[in-house]
Amino acid sequence: MGARVARMFRNFNLENRVHREISREKPQAAPRHGAPAPPLAGGSEVDPVNQRNDPLLSLLRSVYVESTDPAAAAEAPKEVTAVEETERRPLRFSLPGDPYGLVELTDVPKGKLTIAEALKATSSHQRQPQTWTPEKIAQDYCLDLKDTKALLEFFIPFQVQILPPKTANAKQIKAS
Repeated sequence: MGARVARMFRNFNLENRVHREISREKPQAAPRHGAPAPPLAGGSEVDPVNQRNDPLLSLLRSVYVESTDPAAAAEAPKEVTAVEETERRPLRFSLPGDPYGLVELTDVPKGKLTIAEALKATSSHQRQPQTWTPEKIAQDYCLDLKDTKALLEFFIPFQVQILPPKTANAKQIKAS
């Protein structure tokens, strides 16, 4: 009900107020900046900007700029040579089947491992550390000894640990 009363006061005498606002004198617009008149086509005036300046044109023709990008020269693609092709080693271990829909690799660059090879090397070292020493793994997989030690120290395969419940009546997933 309050909205109706407010609307009545707002719309009271609306026509008279509108006519009064329309009949008011409008403010004058600011005068426009006077632009010079365009030169006549048959006139004798010559625009100095569009005029041909022969001494400046001859100086411009004598300028020669040669530019090279140092970043592009540093990142030039290397051509594949026969030496790089011999720096690959055959794959020592791979997963059976087509893992994750990827194409099966046949060889890898020296100094690199596939995930399957890394898992095999770390698990062999964990099971038999006297037989599979870091030196032997580095020699078998063509790795640096420093990288092999870092692999065995920091690359930890997925480990499953089943913790017993704190209370006897807690729900537990049963192995099937």
